[in-house]
Amino acid sequence: MIDPRVEIGHVHLKVADLERALGFWRDVLGFELQEQLGDQAAFLSAGGYHHHIALNTWESLGAPPPPLATTGLYHVAVRYPGRRELAEAVRGVLDAGIPLEGASDHGVSEAIYLRDPEGNGVELYRDRPRESWARYPDGRIAQKTEPLDLAGLLAELER
Repeated sequence: MIDPRVEIGHVHLKVADLERALGFWRDVLGFELQEQLGDQAAFLSAGGYHHHIALNTWESLGAPPPPLATTGLYHVAVRYPGRRELAEAVRGVLDAGIPLEGASDHGVSEAIYLRDPEGNGVELYRDRPRESWARYPDGRIAQKTEPLDLAGLLAELER
């Protein structure tokens, strides 16, 4: 069994246009630019970490997005520390005119789905407290997929 302290540390995304990608990851979602290598790569993070997200054009400069019905990365998930922070991120996405592809209540989390300018799937979510997660009698987590009350989420910004 894997050690429970193991985490996924960062993701590298191949992009066709670095400035366009930065316009989303930095300017809309608010990740901080840590380093940029000309028009080839950029490293972004939350809170000054070396990078959570790397964007590069090493194999993809000017390339079209991959077709949808193929294998590959389904989405990158960005976990927010609380409901208000998730609502702030969603408000920024909507204010930027980026369409949402879905909004789900999974019981264990609340999630918003969209695509970045390169066509990569992006999930913005927050976990509910672990003690509130429903479980099956054998201890496995009982997740669900129901519509998320998006208006209720955004109402967090008015409190």
